[in-house]
Amino acid sequence: MKKYLCEFIGTAVLVLFGCGSAAVAGTTLGTLGIALAFGLSIVAMAYVIGEISGCHINPAVSLAMLINKKMDVKEFLFYVLSQVLGALFGIALLYLIMKQAGLDVANLGQNGYGAISSVGLSMVGAIIVEIILTFVFIYTILGVTSNEKMASVSGLVIGLTLAFVHIMGIPLTGTSVNPARSLAPALFVGGEALKQVWVFIVAPFIGSALAAFTYKFTHAPEKKK
Repeated sequence: MKKYLCEFIGTAVLVLFGCGSAAVAGTTLGTLGIALAFGLSIVAMAYVIGEISGCHINPAVSLAMLINKKMDVKEFLFYVLSQVLGALFGIALLYLIMKQAGLDVANLGQNGYGAISSVGLSMVGAIIVEIILTFVFIYTILGVTSNEKMASVSGLVIGLTLAFVHIMGIPLTGTSVNPARSLAPALFVGGEALKQVWVFIVAPFIGSALAAFTYKFTHAPEKKK
């Protein structure tokens, strides 16, 4: 239960501060500021809950760990449930804060393409972008978490990687790379964001699976002749 509680808390923090920065101060912070908010949320949580749950706080990360046999199916399902509930709790807090401040709750940092995308990216473009961004993010995570020498800086590396994929992704899709992070605001906002959210659930899972299988191939021990 400690692991699942940590995943709940970690995902709530990521969504509250990441999506919150986009919704409340997006025009002030800009792309770089929002990207850092997401990345620094990971850094903070990694050094608090990393030793307990691994600080996945993302179903796409948990899927990669499942594929690489670092967790079983039952644990994976409970991780995802904890992450989704944490994301919903984080968005509920953001919604409440924005309501109390009299701010427009039509923007809760949701992802989207077409009219929702800052550059009008198409659905196909959004799928491609999210697969690529998630691939890079997950591939990096697998690399740093599999190397004991990187243990002391893994949280920092992962957080900075999340920040840099956001720098490219924010103008295109708002950057998901995390199905739980995308589902929560879409459920609260509804409308077009909810209709489009399947893209930001399916594409990150595809990117994660591709990264996991690629990592297994590129880092498999060489067979002795």
